[in-house]
Formats: sequence, C-alpha cells, structure tokens
Amino acid sequence: MTINAAMARWCSRPIDTGHPGWTLTPLVLGPQGVPVVTDVEQARAAPEVAVLSAMAHGQSEAAEAIGVAFFEAADELDEERRAVYGDLVLSSLNAAARRKLEAMMKSGYQFQSEFARSYVAKGRQEGILEAKAHDVLAILEARGLEVPAEVRERVLASTDIDELDRWIRRAAVISDARELLATTGS
Repeated sequence: MTINAAMARWCSRPIDTGHPGWTLTPLVLGPQGVPVVTDVEQARAAPEVAVLSAMAHGQSEAAEAIGVAFFEAADELDEERRAVYGDLVLSSLNAAARRKLEAMMKSGYQFQSEFARSYVAKGRQEGILEAKAHDVLAILEARGLEVPAEVRERVLASTDIDELDRWIRRAAVISDARELLATTGS
C-alpha cells in the first residue's frame, strides 16, 4: 500500500520477467482503492479499513470525520488493537484534524468511546509536557546560557510536570544550564 497515487501507478506497472508469457503485474493498493470511512458503523464493522482510510486520506479534508468515526468505534476492539490502531490513525491525520479532535473534547463534546476520551486526554497531557520543556529551554536561551546536549535531552525527555515547573523557576535564576539538573529536588 502507498498513500501516494503516482507511486501506486508506478508500482502497479507490469514487469516483463523475460520468460515468454510470464509478466508480473503487482497488486498495489493506492489511496483511490481505499474508501473514505466517516461512518461509525462502517468503522465498527471493518476497523482495519478505517485505519487504512486514515492512512490513505488522513491529509484530506475528510481527516476529522475519519478520526471521529474511528475513535467512536474503537471501544469494541481489544486493548492491543485499540492502542496500535489509535496510534496509526492519529499519526496519519493532519495537524488540523488532530487539533480539532482535541478542541471537540475541550468544548464539551463527549466522545461515546471511553478509548477516544482517554486518548485525547493523553494527547493533551503530552502537549502540556512538551510546552513546559520548551519553556525551560527558551528561558535558558533567552538568558544567553549555553544549553548542553545532555541538558536539552533530559529536559525534553521529562514526563513529570512538577519537575518541569521546578526547572522553569530554576532556569530564571541559575548561572549555568548544567545547574538545572544538579539538584532536581529544589
């Protein structure tokens, strides 16, 4: 499968094997061969097709509707498939669709699927962590402090909001970026 229509056409060209009568014609699934799944019942009946729909059409204007249909239907999947398929769908949707799904959750829209509610909440939490980590680095850089790679990596890898909040405050007063990590308890 490819999400690029031109690549699908190129890959599906017959290949002459050199043996008389033996021409290989590859089977290639391109975006034109994947339905746009925006109906919850259709996504529930064929979740793998819904995932392929997100992969093939997740950059289109239908991306938001595809995402909503998948997440509404995802509760009926086993935990492993919900997680893997959810990651594939979210990573395939354009940024506007991902933001819209999150905005829907914030505005009071209630996804029927518990999985969808928890997935959007997890994405929001990850966004907060990333923003705080970038704030730490921005303060250090704005103060003209050189930020060594090990400090940058540690800050960006943090999954502790309290730690990041402490680092934001420390970044405003330390004289060397390495001091940020010297005592994480203060």
